[in-house]
Amino acid sequence: MNLLETARGRRLLFCALYASEGAPIGYVWWALPTKLRAAGVPVERVTQITALLVLPWAFKFLWAPMIDTLRSRRWGLRHWTISAQIAMGLALVPLFTVPIAESLTLVTACLFAHAVLAATQDASIDALCIATVPEHERGSVNGWMQLGMLSTRAIFGGAVLYLEQFVGEAATLVALVACVWFSMLLVLFCTREPVQPASGPGTLRRFASLLAGTLARSSTWMGLGFAATAGAGFEAVGAVAHSFLIDQAAAKEQVGLFYAIPVIVCMSLGALLGGRASDRWGRAATTVAALTAIAGAVIVVGALYGTGLHSAYGGLALLYVLIGAFTAASYALLMDMTEPALGATQFSAFMGATNLCESWAALTAGLLVARMGYTSAFICMALFSLVAIPLALGARRDGE
Repeated sequence: MNLLETARGRRLLFCALYASEGAPIGYVWWALPTKLRAAGVPVERVTQITALLVLPWAFKFLWAPMIDTLRSRRWGLRHWTISAQIAMGLALVPLFTVPIAESLTLVTACLFAHAVLAATQDASIDALCIATVPEHERGSVNGWMQLGMLSTRAIFGGAVLYLEQFVGEAATLVALVACVWFSMLLVLFCTREPVQPASGPGTLRRFASLLAGTLARSSTWMGLGFAATAGAGFEAVGAVAHSFLIDQAAAKEQVGLFYAIPVIVCMSLGALLGGRASDRWGRAATTVAALTAIAGAVIVVGALYGTGLHSAYGGLALLYVLIGAFTAASYALLMDMTEPALGATQFSAFMGATNLCESWAALTAGLLVARMGYTSAFICMALFSLVAIPLALGARRDGE
């Protein structure tokens, strides 16, 4: 059986592969901050750890060229993916018997290694998709990829916070490793990618020439600047949202259920609406409209602090709808700006810039909340995100 030979097989395979991506992202970015804050770890320390763990996704473009160029008849994209997934699981094994909140140094080291390997897996999966999925199928395959990612992100970012009271912390880590390794088995036994010619000087010269041309375009740098700043407002809220709710007397289990169901539904709905709107009314126009609405929603959420949990949940739910719309439209905008022959490397750079935005925004949010409170911190980050609007418009014009 080769799942890459049929449309249905490709949807199944990439849905499963993105599920293995969403699981660690959900645990590291959503569940872990809640667990640490509920255990009494200060907000600024929580955001420092979160910011550090995001960095491998921000800088994966530095080693993505190896995935694009270092291939042979015996070593292809499948092998990059399988190797990364094996190591991802092994990096978590030391945590099975360690209380997370009481061993922050070891936990952070293991999770950072896991994040480096997960970012490598991400780049190799995207490259495999570009190499094997026909262009006319990529939209539907991307839909299935998002379905897989959001599903496991909900489970390991939200549901585990509720389930841990019944099964324990170690059991959730075992399940996380199992989720990562399940898709590895599909790649190992149910896929055969097209044979790649061996890498050589000609391959590297062509890659270098295309990369130099891409770096000479102003649209590339505007796109990177946009990706590194546009998410400042909502990434700041996302980084401290768990603490935002805990500090208003929400139970850890309530926060987990909120992120397991309502947040995922809201983001999925927003993504469907935003993607369709960008096809109909244009990438840049939809992106700018969503970004403006997000800035307003972030300010509203900040103003709702202390007014009650129901209003806080409602404000965050609206914000996550807008985040979904912005993500779909802005990713499409960045894809339109990407040189197809450099798909893995250039798009990894754009995505790395969005992750870098998440990292610096999380760190800044933690510092601002500690000094100014949630309301003032959210207002500052929301207003700063608006500097990305001229970058989006300028990059799109230059790329047309």
